[in-house]
Amino acid sequence: MRTLLLELGPAPGLGRRASVEQALRHAIRSGQLHEGTRLPSTRALAHDLGLARATVVAAYDQLVAEGYLIASQGSGTAVGSVHQSPPAPRPRSGGPGRLRLDFIPGEPDRSSFPRRSWLSAVNEALKVSPDELFGYGDQRGLHELRTSLTEYLSRTRAVAIEPERVSIFGGFTNALFFLAETFRRSGIDRIGIEDPGLPFHARVLSDAGLHVVPIPLDDEGISVEHLEVERLNAVLVTPAHEYPLGMAMSSQRRAALLSWARRRAAWIVEDDYDGEFRYDRQPLGALQGIGSDRVIYAGTLSKSLAAGLRIGWLVLPTGLVEAVAEVKGRRGGVSNLDQAALSQLIDNGGLDRHVAKMRRVYRQRQEQLLDALRDDVPWFDLTGIAAGLHVTAYLSDDGMGEAELVDFASGRSFALWGLGQHHLGARTTDATGDRGGIVLGFSRSTDRAFPTAVKDLVEILQDARRS
Repeated sequence: MRTLLLELGPAPGLGRRASVEQALRHAIRSGQLHEGTRLPSTRALAHDLGLARATVVAAYDQLVAEGYLIASQGSGTAVGSVHQSPPAPRPRSGGPGRLRLDFIPGEPDRSSFPRRSWLSAVNEALKVSPDELFGYGDQRGLHELRTSLTEYLSRTRAVAIEPERVSIFGGFTNALFFLAETFRRSGIDRIGIEDPGLPFHARVLSDAGLHVVPIPLDDEGISVEHLEVERLNAVLVTPAHEYPLGMAMSSQRRAALLSWARRRAAWIVEDDYDGEFRYDRQPLGALQGIGSDRVIYAGTLSKSLAAGLRIGWLVLPTGLVEAVAEVKGRRGGVSNLDQAALSQLIDNGGLDRHVAKMRRVYRQRQEQLLDALRDDVPWFDLTGIAAGLHVTAYLSDDGMGEAELVDFASGRSFALWGLGQHHLGARTTDATGDRGGIVLGFSRSTDRAFPTAVKDLVEILQDARRS
């Protein structure tokens, strides 16, 4: 008689039959019972476990139905073919692979999320929203949110906007992918992108089927001459605060870029990723405000509120509204409840208050970082400090190189991003030449941790200089 040791153990909330099923599933998944292994008869297993035979028969029948077991007339019951994925690797508990601090740009301080204001907005949305909130709704996004954004963006970013031209997406990356697919369907297969820029955006565009053409920069922004030479019909730019170099596109360059787009019937995608955060004066108005016929305005909450909300939007020229809607369909949507909560947060002034608060916080952090670098790391040339959530620091020619510095910091469990990894083509950009540098984001740390992070950063940079 075949024997089988099963650990039934306590199983709160499970009956005896379900406990047998659970134990057998675990034995098969863990490899204790291999494919083809013959199981004891239901009578024998019931005797061993002290259970009624009907209980074991029911458990066997359930697992046969699920494919874990195979029952053959006259041959008994055996383990079926169950493919198991290898166990996921455990995260390291220590060593150089674990980074204790970083100045990686890209996210706001997660601890700053206005939980009470958001909870209040959710509760209010649940109180006042009609039952239609819980249906599929308009594929462009909740009308209430598109209306709230119309008021907010026209007031804070000088965007020329109507609710009918707004489409809500699951973040900027999601919106960019659908926009690229729209371009491809319309016959545009190449798009320019600022170089240096964000390589991730280039990958998104490539994944959508577009050929990405790196376009160099100078001190005024993207080179319109290179756009002309490449004969492009679409370009992605960051006019308010170029990433990663930090310059604002000059008024002359804005005019030249719009003139190019109108001559070529080209589309300009304006990524306004951190346009709310300017420290030397009022934030610059969006390029779209003076070129709504050729500019697609893209906004997101990933810097102003929280990346994890995954809410972004496009303000589309009239000629693209239907085309983007057709490509998007029901994909790339955002929870209607989250949209309704954001609408409430905008309408009750909560988003304005949060952005104003974080503008003060980030300005103080930037000043603290700049003071420390100027006092204790004077061999850096700091740029891009008028706005945004990062600072670019060029290295001097007589010190450690960019790659060596990044590796040196990593060896101290400290993450830095080199400027070189933002270059999409050859390093021929007029604004940078061949100079190495690092891009220092100052928004991710909490207020409490930030002073220590700055102190450790300075020590690492000084040690790297001496090594």
